[in-house]
Amino acid sequence: EVQFMESGGDLVQSGGSLRLSCAASGFIFERFYIHWVRQAPGKGLEWVSTISPYTGSRTDYADHVKGRFTVSRDNAKNTVYLQMNSLKAEDTALYYCATDRQGTDRGQGTQVTVSS
Repeated sequence: EVQFMESGGDLVQSGGSLRLSCAASGFIFERFYIHWVRQAPGKGLEWVSTISPYTGSRTDYADHVKGRFTVSRDNAKNTVYLQMNSLKAEDTALYYCATDRQGTDRGQGTQVTVSS
């Protein structure tokens, strides 16, 4: 059974930084693309970022986070990270990792709140 546990969310001021972690279990982690998605209050799920399997040499970002967010992975720890810099109020959301861009198998999420 695929399981994700997201952590690292917090209340931060606009312009600040956070690093989210996502610990995975129940599947051969290194073989899979892993995706970050988010859900802002009153809105649907939104894709944020993707990292390729194995070395994670290929990454992709939604336009509104490109240049501010960086995704990485540590296969030895079955963990994906999302470094978020220059945070904006519009980044406020519940952040999840998932096995596809639609948020399949996502965990409970971690709350990021950016105060303006």
